[in-house]
Amino acid sequence: MAEPVSSIRNLGPASDKSFARAGIKSADALREMGADAAYAALLKTGTLPHFIGYYALVMGLQGRPWNDCQGAEKLVLRKRFDEIKAAASSELGSILEKDLDALGVGIHQKS
Repeated sequence: MAEPVSSIRNLGPASDKSFARAGIKSADALREMGADAAYAALLKTGTLPHFIGYYALVMGLQGRPWNDCQGAEKLVLRKRFDEIKAAASSELGSILEKDLDALGVGIHQKS
């Protein structure tokens, strides 16, 4: 049987449910996907972005405690987090605009 996502350091039982909604159902699948892609998948399911959650994931995949992230490493991870968050926001905005257009109430409607 596959190890649950929560078997990864820093991730608890709630992580199993959150990652499952994103289609990530095992620790091996999460490791294979990597922190950035997995976090982006979480955001696409409506999970609210949270920097500590992101770097706890990164640290956990490295087998490190979440509070091991400090200094320059934390600054680099903050930049990556902001990029992931911006890309997810842009993608979700595009999906919303397309859906609103399909309903006839979007900003791209012909007058």
